[in-house]
Amino acid sequence: MIPAAAGAGPVRGYFNNDVVAVARALIGARILVDGVGGRIVETEAYSRADPASHSANGPTARNAAMFGPGGHAYVYRSYGLHWCLNLVCAAPGGGSAVLLRAIEPTDGIETMQARRGMTDLRLLCAGPGRLAQALGVTGAMNGLAIDAPPFAFQPAAETAPDIVAGPRIGISRAIDWPWRFGLAGSRFLSRPFRDAAG
Repeated sequence: MIPAAAGAGPVRGYFNNDVVAVARALIGARILVDGVGGRIVETEAYSRADPASHSANGPTARNAAMFGPGGHAYVYRSYGLHWCLNLVCAAPGGGSAVLLRAIEPTDGIETMQARRGMTDLRLLCAGPGRLAQALGVTGAMNGLAIDAPPFAFQPAAETAPDIVAGPRIGISRAIDWPWRFGLAGSRFLSRPFRDAAG
């Protein structure tokens, strides 16, 4: 677990850190939307200096939340089809966020199953689009603080879980950067980690 930055509330201060450190620290944390959600088991980090990031070319109307305060949601629609939920980090210069790729469902499972039209727990939230659909995430949540309704956030325990790292998925730039993180052995990952490092 990473410490909260000085001068910030406990949740938002947690995000006033380097995006890669936050992406690792989020493994094992819990996030809920209106009481629905679970344990984060897979993340990806994106920064302003990252050519694969939405923020690489500076602030726009679409990515404005990435340049806002840490501990807020950055929600965007992927390929015009699926909402994706990111958690903003207040790194120097702004433009950093962690994409939530998968969670282990624990709360509101029946609601998630109804939203997804399926019962398989392993696939309910395995992938950013599935995760957002299961949790009921929409564009109306873009820019909202994750320490206030409809969100609830709880950092991971002091003891760090067994984390693996590897290249990110579905991008065409910086494809070799090992900025994807996951809970080792979790059956709820969106995809297995190949040639992963700890």
